[in-house]
Amino acid sequence: MSAENRFQFAKSAVLDEVMLLEASMSDFSYGTHAHEEFSFGVTLSGRQDFSALGEHHKSYAGNVIVFNPEDAHDGHSGADDPLHYKMLYVHPDQLSPMLTSAGVRRAQDFRIEHPVQNDAVLKTHILRLAALVESTSTSALEYSSALFEFAEYLARQKGIQRSVSLGKSKRRAKDPVFERVRDYLHAHVGEEVSLDELSQVAHMSKYHLLRCFRDYFGMTPHQYWQNYRINRAKEALELGMPLADVAYTFGFTDLSYFNRRFKPMFGLTPYQFRRTLLRS
Repeated sequence: MSAENRFQFAKSAVLDEVMLLEASMSDFSYGTHAHEEFSFGVTLSGRQDFSALGEHHKSYAGNVIVFNPEDAHDGHSGADDPLHYKMLYVHPDQLSPMLTSAGVRRAQDFRIEHPVQNDAVLKTHILRLAALVESTSTSALEYSSALFEFAEYLARQKGIQRSVSLGKSKRRAKDPVFERVRDYLHAHVGEEVSLDELSQVAHMSKYHLLRCFRDYFGMTPHQYWQNYRINRAKEALELGMPLADVAYTFGFTDLSYFNRRFKPMFGLTPYQFRRTLLRS
């Protein structure tokens, strides 16, 4: 990896379900992936180019980037100067109760309409939370209060929320067929799964399933399955499970293969990811 590609993850000791990434990138590209958390970022310098939900976007210095849980996306530096940004990952289990308290109905369906925004107040909230994660003296009360004020701001913004029932989202309303296929992949996270098995679960032809699944999730079944395994592996690394055990548990044949799958999603090898968390 180029010396100009740096990725630093940090978690707060007082609010475990929020993670911060500070990244500088020149020649690194993320593969197509999705997070299970809301992702709230600020482009500090350079330009970030990415595809999300079938559209291409550019985020310039000062812009805010937002990904909803399970929004498939990639990303890379889109300018000659290195890209520098900070990104907060907030789990829906942490954010939804605060959105409900702030007046959002059906907070579990809350989604952000635009992946790139020029919103100075939203930017301030994100960078304030990032600073609290980075600080070693942040109290639990200060952290929770700042996150709630952030949720309140999200709840107040007209047009920022989109309802999956309105048909405006590029993600369809829940389809029981593809939810069933997803559940099957989740249940077999550490095993090899064939397209024939998935077509039987969906009761449709293999290639029709491939096309429809990709339209529904933004990834092929194989990409989705790998993405899910990597997310589970990341959680296990955070809990301290040995690297070899993580690789074996989640179906990676060896550490080299685990490294090759993990790095395009997080910018670091599993070992480097654990080391950067231990330093935070």
